[in-house]
Amino acid sequence: MPIRIPKDLPAFETLEKEGIFVMSNYRAEHQDIRPLRVLILNLMPKKIETETQLMRLLSNSPLHVYIELLHVSHVSRNTSASHLETFYKTFPEVRDKFYDGMIITGAPVEHMPFEEVDYWDEMCEIMTWSRKHVYSTMYICWAAMAGLYYHFGVPKHPLDKKLFGVFPHKAESANPLLRGFDDIFPVPHSRHSEIWREDIDKVPELEILSYSPLAGVYIVANRNGREFFLTGHNEYERCTLQEEYLRDLGKGLPIDIPFGYFPGDNPKCDPQFTWRCHANLMYSNWLNYCVYQQTPFHIEELQDMA
Repeated sequence: MPIRIPKDLPAFETLEKEGIFVMSNYRAEHQDIRPLRVLILNLMPKKIETETQLMRLLSNSPLHVYIELLHVSHVSRNTSASHLETFYKTFPEVRDKFYDGMIITGAPVEHMPFEEVDYWDEMCEIMTWSRKHVYSTMYICWAAMAGLYYHFGVPKHPLDKKLFGVFPHKAESANPLLRGFDDIFPVPHSRHSEIWREDIDKVPELEILSYSPLAGVYIVANRNGREFFLTGHNEYERCTLQEEYLRDLGKGLPIDIPFGYFPGDNPKCDPQFTWRCHANLMYSNWLNYCVYQQTPFHIEELQDMA
């Protein structure tokens, strides 16, 4: 089954060329089925790139997924105003709607205390709203730390240097999100902060699903099955870390060769794409086991499930 997105969204043509089943809104509206409604709050600077990465993963499922895009009031310097006006909604436009799933992306604001981020109040309002208007929410990287801090008081801790590369992780739970996973699987990370296992263990509502001896806590779940917090970036494409590495080098920033990424740690070699299968499986699991099989058919009932 397809994902449903506007036909003139840049990702539509890209995904269609890759043989991914995408469906225009017009075609979808003439089918008598209820799609899953998924909202993506995109906080990343390169929004088109992030849209495409996430839509690739959400398309790898037999489910019909209707995707909407949301942005905060912060002025983006990397995405045109016309793109945002055409394809994105603001929070007041979705406030009264209900969604089966929601993804909140990372953002390059890790060096700042949460309260100093200029859209923090708006972010808090959205996170509060999600518990009555979204069945299952997935938080990525900075958003994962923000969600854990806001909902549960879990602090983030600065790292001495950027955690950067593709690291092995262990599955520590039989949670449906990890169904079919190998015992050890790779995940990309690119961040300046971390969360500590001992802080998560103090919160009875939380469970660690995956941990890395090198990268630390990766996936944390709310035991009610409706919130997942991922500190890594399994949505990244093959060359995302490479582009980030070259960008930081060009800016004269201190940056190590990404761990476990280039063959022989040689940045002149093409990077290895080792995490793609697990990324696709995780998003398929999320849509199927954590959303589709649990969300109410009458989506408005969510307001009574908080």
